[in-house]
Amino acid sequence: MLEILTITTPIFLLIGAGYLAMGLRLVNREQIQGIATFVLYFALPALVIRALTQNPLDEVLQPQYLLAYGLGSVVIFGLALILTLSVQRKPLSEGAVHALGMSASNSGFIGYPVAAMVIGSSPAAVFMALNMIIENLLIIPAALILAEVGRQSGTGVASVARKTFLRLARNPVLVGIMLGLLLAVTETALPRPLAQVVDMLANASGPAALFVIGGTLFGLKVRGMLGDVGQIVVGKLIFHPLLILGLFLLMPATDPTLLAGALLFASAPMISIYPLLGQRYGMAGVSAAALMMSTLTAFVTLSAGIWLMDVSGLLTTG
Repeated sequence: MLEILTITTPIFLLIGAGYLAMGLRLVNREQIQGIATFVLYFALPALVIRALTQNPLDEVLQPQYLLAYGLGSVVIFGLALILTLSVQRKPLSEGAVHALGMSASNSGFIGYPVAAMVIGSSPAAVFMALNMIIENLLIIPAALILAEVGRQSGTGVASVARKTFLRLARNPVLVGIMLGLLLAVTETALPRPLAQVVDMLANASGPAALFVIGGTLFGLKVRGMLGDVGQIVVGKLIFHPLLILGLFLLMPATDPTLLAGALLFASAPMISIYPLLGQRYGMAGVSAAALMMSTLTAFVTLSAGIWLMDVSGLLTTG
């Protein structure tokens, strides 16, 4: 277990460094947002481009991974909607935000740094790109469309969907995915100086992203919302990876690296912009508290998950 902690502890120490920097007023909210902008608009797109161009395309596009991870995320999204709408009688917009929190991982800011240390940076970057496709083209649009329909009663679903996809089309990570796929399909190599810039930006993504998460968590409150927060956190950190594990086990001849990568990403907390999206639909407090609680709890659940994968022979640590 000590070997596992040597993997997870540095990651959460970097998160703690961001939190401490905010607490000591070494940086402020605007500066943390500036680092986040650098990660989102430069480092993560560069990481995706490198992942898609340094490996053969048939090794990058893994249909089994896309199917199992995508279906598992859709199932947990649907179960969360059923629970919140039919059982708890919550409004549609609130149910959609709950479902988003349980089914969309923080693949870029936490999932990738963890997976890179466990299974290596090359496969981790590939899995991050695949997860970004699932999350940005499937899970996040579904949640935003449902939340907007719930908030704007009488608004047509088609109109809401069109506006949502137009906004998401400007997502810099998706632009990076499209550019990377174009380069891979056409077998076009970047000029050496540009390739070096992409490599430098990609290498900066992990530490900078973790620092941003720590700074973002500073000042978030949890009091008075433990019911909803606990539900979202348990759904994200426990049921999401369990569902994906079950779907992978139903498939024939699963590559252990695919399964390990999927479990590591599914075990990550929800997307970092979750509080921003929740605020739009009257769930600022719950979504911020859920992000904080899931990030803190993930130190335990991720460490335990990696240990279980190690003792089961799914991966080798050390």
